[in-house]
Amino acid sequence: MQPIVLVIEDEEQIREGICNFLNNKGYKTIKAKSANQALPYIDKASIILLDIMLPDTLGTAFLKEIRKTSNVPVIMLTALIDEDTQVTSFNNLADDYITKPFSLVILEKHIKALLRRQQKVEKWIYDNIEIDFSNYKSKVNNQEIDLKPKEIDLLNLLINNPNRILTRNEIMNYLYQDEMPFDRIIDTYIKNIRKKLPINIIKTIRGIGYSYEEPKDLS
Repeated sequence: MQPIVLVIEDEEQIREGICNFLNNKGYKTIKAKSANQALPYIDKASIILLDIMLPDTLGTAFLKEIRKTSNVPVIMLTALIDEDTQVTSFNNLADDYITKPFSLVILEKHIKALLRRQQKVEKWIYDNIEIDFSNYKSKVNNQEIDLKPKEIDLLNLLINNPNRILTRNEIMNYLYQDEMPFDRIIDTYIKNIRKKLPINIIKTIRGIGYSYEEPKDLS
């Protein structure tokens, strides 16, 4: 199926340039110059490119509204490079963040990577490690190890979002709905996973959260 990219960008030259490039690459694009104009198309999009500085609202605020009803992948586009803006974007559950000016070729690489991540991994095998997410089983050297259900759920989230920074809030919302665990529970899970699995695949992003670094030779 042809992916649909919703491009929310108020600068016409940038918006048209992105859409023309992606159309030539086989994507279908929908153009919007404001959050209000984009609203009717959120559910139709396979992925969203969202500018932070929009005429009717901040892109970070609009992203927060999008996340109330949709988990569609969102890439933030902005000339702002300060850490606070990036942290706010990830806290509001952005999937990626690209600063202007950017290469359209690189932008498409980011789009392809996010669309790939939508295809869920049910069983993860690397070297002597096997994690079965469906049956909550884990093995090292064909011997079962004691990964707890929440630890497997956390691994599932990380592995299905390779090389993406996941905030503590995002992880907490994934693992818990009605419960309210203690503040550092995610750090405890990560510590346990690192002890039990003989491979360094989880990277700590100081002040933000964690990311899974996909091994280059993953089979």
